[in-house]
Amino acid sequence: MTFKQKIHTHYLQLVQDRIDVFKDMIVALTEDSKNDAKGSAGDKHETALSMMHIEQEKLNRKLREVLDQKTVLDKIDPAAIANTIIVGSLVKANGIYLYLSVALPKINIEGINIIALSPQSPLGNKLMGNQEGFTFEINGTKYLVEEIR
Repeated sequence: MTFKQKIHTHYLQLVQDRIDVFKDMIVALTEDSKNDAKGSAGDKHETALSMMHIEQEKLNRKLREVLDQKTVLDKIDPAAIANTIIVGSLVKANGIYLYLSVALPKINIEGINIIALSPQSPLGNKLMGNQEGFTFEINGTKYLVEEIR
């Protein structure tokens, strides 16, 4: 497995883990509301159900966001190599590895830090469509694209 494939697999697993956690939380909340409905009545009961419903909506919204991230990752072929920076490119700029996919937490693979960023982010937007040797500046920092995988 290539370095880029390891990164992609790690991010897929991270997103899948988040999906599983949100689904479990939603199921638990649904079960709690069913159990609460059996034994309570009155204003406190209505308030508790309302709070559970609000929490469930928040969790469903977060779940949709993570499912959208998984959809983007699923469309990426980590074995693909391009001369220009596209979604799915692993870019080394100023010694920093950037994985153009979706905004996700920084990870460490083989002792190397990787930052996943969205093509819509300011840095991702500057990188898209460019090649090795491309230089640009963001917030006073100059960047040089050293490598594209």
